[in-house]
Amino acid sequence: MRRYIPKDEENAMNQLDRITQEPGKMGGKACIRGMRVTVSMIVNQIGAGRSQAEILADYPYLEAEDISQALQ
Repeated sequence: MRRYIPKDEENAMNQLDRITQEPGKMGGKACIRGMRVTVSMIVNQIGAGRSQAEILADYPYLEAEDISQALQ
């Protein structure tokens, strides 16, 4: 049986194309593009007052869109 997904929810899911989740990686937590950088790590750093520029400097393999999607 197919579940009806409202268009706005479907669009939101499609917009999070940089967020991945794999059972065997990082305990199944949501990660950025399959890397071992969790969404919660990004959110916690922003919550602690770190800027996007500081995070990008510490993790040069991340991109600004990765952080934006993590915060969504």
